[in-house]
Amino acid sequence: MDPEPSPYPLPPEPLPMDRPALMAALRARIGRLERAGAAAALARSGAGVVHLSETIDAHLPGGGLARAGLHEILAAEPGAACGFAAVILGRTHGPVLWIGPDPDAWPPGLARFGLSPAELVLVRAPRPADGLWAMEEALRCPAVGGALLNLSELDLTAARRLQLAAEAGGALGLLLRPDTEEAGPSAALTRWRVNALPGNGGTAHQLGDPRWQLELLRCRGSTPHAWTVTWRTTTDRLDTDSDSLPAPTTRRRRA
Repeated sequence: MDPEPSPYPLPPEPLPMDRPALMAALRARIGRLERAGAAAALARSGAGVVHLSETIDAHLPGGGLARAGLHEILAAEPGAACGFAAVILGRTHGPVLWIGPDPDAWPPGLARFGLSPAELVLVRAPRPADGLWAMEEALRCPAVGGALLNLSELDLTAARRLQLAAEAGGALGLLLRPDTEEAGPSAALTRWRVNALPGNGGTAHQLGDPRWQLELLRCRGSTPHAWTVTWRTTTDRLDTDSDSLPAPTTRRRRA
């Protein structure tokens, strides 16, 4: 006796998977996502720059510190250099990676300079190669607002790779290095030296707002310059005390 037909018809046999067509569709979708992410990164940056102060912005090409690029900070005083880096990264409006052999950045302290702990990711990279890899991957990611790499030495080839990665992803990259006698060549768009100055308006229980000596040692499309600045912690402003300081001079190696 023949079985009764099922009231629920079976689905048709699946067609053979067209793997080349599937891979092409996936590549096209990933490409659209990457382009959208890059567009979002550029949109976050406004005109493609991070604004520091009116006086400093007027001296920089494009009216601010260029995003989608690599910038170098030489730490004449480590605390002041970290504060300046936090000011920049806090204005990228996106997740920030702080990379180093043993990143000792203190999130509540960086928050004083406008870098939200909620946006901060600390990355421990014991070996220089690990740090460079993490930095390059971060800069290539459209979702990242900025990334900082703390290291002592960097060859020109590695710096160029980081600059290309920043251009590809749209993130702002910072190299935080010690202030040595001879920093050597760099592929970064700008190189700064940051030193600490005594604060103004302090009391017996407060040191006052942080003050720094900012030296723009080199900049593509502009000239060296120096400023004395004060970071206003209550208003998140970087105020220029004077823009009449002499241009910084490159240090010479001691004989």
